[in-house]
Amino acid sequence: MSGCCGPTAVELEPSRQAAQPGDLPIVVIGAGPVGLAAAAHLAERGLDFVVLEAGEQAGASVARWSHVRVFSPWKYDIDAAARRLLEAGGWNAPDAEWLPTGAELIDDYLAPLAELFGDRVRTGAKVSAISRLGYDRVRTAGREQAPFLIRLADGGELHARAVIDASGTYATPSVLGASGLPAHGEADAGELVDHALPDVLGSDRDRYAGKHVLVVGAGHSAATTLLALAQLEDTPITWAIRAGSAARAYGGGEADALPARGALGTRLHAHVTSGRIRLITGFFTHAVERDGEQVRVISRDPSGAEQSVSADRIVAATGYRPDHTIAGELRLDLDPILGSTRALAPLIDPNAHSCGTVPAHGAAELAHPEDGYYAIGVKSYGRAPTFLLATGYEQARSVVAALAGDWEAARDVRLDLPETGVCSSGLAEAQEQRVGLATGISGGLLGTPLPLATAGASQGGACCG
Repeated sequence: MSGCCGPTAVELEPSRQAAQPGDLPIVVIGAGPVGLAAAAHLAERGLDFVVLEAGEQAGASVARWSHVRVFSPWKYDIDAAARRLLEAGGWNAPDAEWLPTGAELIDDYLAPLAELFGDRVRTGAKVSAISRLGYDRVRTAGREQAPFLIRLADGGELHARAVIDASGTYATPSVLGASGLPAHGEADAGELVDHALPDVLGSDRDRYAGKHVLVVGAGHSAATTLLALAQLEDTPITWAIRAGSAARAYGGGEADALPARGALGTRLHAHVTSGRIRLITGFFTHAVERDGEQVRVISRDPSGAEQSVSADRIVAATGYRPDHTIAGELRLDLDPILGSTRALAPLIDPNAHSCGTVPAHGAAELAHPEDGYYAIGVKSYGRAPTFLLATGYEQARSVVAALAGDWEAARDVRLDLPETGVCSSGLAEAQEQRVGLATGISGGLLGTPLPLATAGASQGGACCG
């Protein structure tokens, strides 16, 4: 209520029947690689937990790019606690030097790991909101003693002592619009627009073969799609980027600090030079117009100059962004630029760091004012594109240690990676002879711009998993 002198706090007596937080499980949101790593560490420490996965299987987002082969070999793709649990059950680890596809990541690792946890992993359980039981964001007194309230999309609810949000960003791709806003008419383009990494040479082949395809974006996912499209005969390809040249997307070629990444750029450059791929630079998507079975995409640059492209299909390889709306009633301290925690932001700023130079970090840097809530994995990075799976695994280990009260272990964060990342060029080339083009997605989950090898620091460059 409000009095003449300002708002008057009214304290409500907590329900005596409500379960105490210490008696409740820890809820992990997302059964991807990092979410299941958190579950493995919780299991090792004997902490009760439930994993809520919106999809119908463990690694549901990974399944959407199952045809893609990541740059990082298995030795960097398996969490230590998960490995221990799996091996105790008789699991045989894949070849440590092999570069897995998304499908292999699921079949040989994520699915067996989820199976170990049984009904603690709940699929088809989409979280729509998180709050505190009996508390909105404003109310303070007694807040830390109140359990978390997790509401599901089907109306179900459950309570938790803590929440580890590893829901990722794959479900929230960035828009086509060049200024961060949706392009005019973008929503109306509907089924003619696909997001990053369609299976051009596999299940989606009929949608692209013989069609004029416009690919928008300058990152790994764009390069992967362009190279796949180039293998389809009679398929015109246009590639649109905001930059004045594609040098950044090509990387450093043979001189690239990550040779496999450089090889990707070298092949792309060759297709542009030969005319197989038509490159349009300075393209700032402003509007999308349906024209029968085609779509016209209009660019308007900052000076007001316009150009346009008409195509049969669009692939929007424009990256991803975090969605914090489910935590709208929690007290989050987010960096205003990246959308990570403020403490983490300077450590992952893509203007100053590549994936190999991001320092190890854990619970201390991931904590919010809302005690007991942590976002880990690629979501913790906000819009920074430098995430690695190994980084997420160390986050999971540290956060679980903190929730167990083992602050010595939580603060002892370590990450042993090559300075330039974890990409393997020789193996990538060898495997291409057997299974096709190897590609890379940051952390196995995200495609982002490629940096120049000559740059002193990565300009938003992704690494490989």
